[in-house]
Amino acid sequence: MPQDSAPSLLHDTAPATPGEPPAEASRPVYDAAFDWIDTARATRHRAGLVRTLRPRPADSPLLDLASNDYLGLARHPEVTRGAAAAAHRWGAGATGSRLVTGSTELHARLEAELAAFCGFEAALVLSSGYAANLAAVTALTAPGTLVVSDAGNHASLIDGCRLSRARTEVTPHADPEAVRTALTGHDGRALAVTDAVFSVDGDAAPLPALAEVCRSAGAALLVDDAHGLGVLGDGGRGALWAAGLAGDGDVVATVTLSKSLGSQGGAVLGPARVIEHLVNTARSFIFDTGLAPAAAGGALTALRLLRREPQRAARAGQVARELHDRLTAAGLAAVRPDAAVVSVRAPSPDAAVRWAADCRAAGLAVGCFRPPSVPDGISRLRLTARADLTDAQLDTAVGTIVGTAPTA
Repeated sequence: MPQDSAPSLLHDTAPATPGEPPAEASRPVYDAAFDWIDTARATRHRAGLVRTLRPRPADSPLLDLASNDYLGLARHPEVTRGAAAAAHRWGAGATGSRLVTGSTELHARLEAELAAFCGFEAALVLSSGYAANLAAVTALTAPGTLVVSDAGNHASLIDGCRLSRARTEVTPHADPEAVRTALTGHDGRALAVTDAVFSVDGDAAPLPALAEVCRSAGAALLVDDAHGLGVLGDGGRGALWAAGLAGDGDVVATVTLSKSLGSQGGAVLGPARVIEHLVNTARSFIFDTGLAPAAAGGALTALRLLRREPQRAARAGQVARELHDRLTAAGLAAVRPDAAVVSVRAPSPDAAVRWAADCRAAGLAVGCFRPPSVPDGISRLRLTARADLTDAQLDTAVGTIVGTAPTA
């Protein structure tokens, strides 16, 4: 096909329709290798736990309370120009792993400015927040290390614990005394792992108490600040800054660039010797292609914009609290937010799915969390406050959620 007649990925193009599957009688015997998938799919359908991809158009008509774009920067003209300029200058991809050809001057600037903004000595940028958590947990542990992990931690932290080959003890949610008990009597390296803000209910970890417990036992503290960066702390510098722990020698943080900064990627922040150790030992860094220049450029532009407009962080928190107050005043069971996530409980998984669908039909996009994504088995709508939400949009969102709320 001539180059100028190839379909553009920037426009809507329908995928080719696949051919009809072969008749059952002519199915090769070896096709049965994945028949177990049909059983698993039927089980999901019966439990009401089927998940579906919904490709959105470039200009969605829905009011967005489902994404993690807390500061409204993903489509900010300055940020998108920064991403485009980086792609034009450095190329569409990083071209290799960070240790081969994937590190650019742009990555180095992003790391330096991110570390300085959050109050840490050094930073290391990876291709996703998931990869950052895998890198931090696996590189800072070994067989014989004790990892104490909060029961509400994100899946990426849980997977990091599983891959680490360390002994992992899961403690009740946000319970520093349980962490103290788990660490008591352990002789050797130990690491406590927690989200700063938990992604399901939006509650914050008791970081000062956790730090005190870790220090009394000689353990390190690893905090995933994905939902705190851009919302908590002075001008959005994060939960660890707010807790007075940023830059401490026994504390490591991970962040994403895909939430408040509106881009993509992740980073580990901490003492320079920790970051140097990750460069040499973290498999999800060493063997992964570097973050694409466009994502690095967009994140760096967003970070500079946040530094210039710190009021965005305060506005995101204000919107979250107002959402909570108005929904609870209407009789709904909403969890008071510590950052920008507002959780509203639903009677059942099916009711949560119907509620989210009714909101969507009314022009509002909301998150829908059900088992097994929620550790407590409680289904809920998950709303994300945005700094760029107007008062009129807030009125619309509250009216839609209340008006479509299930009765059972």
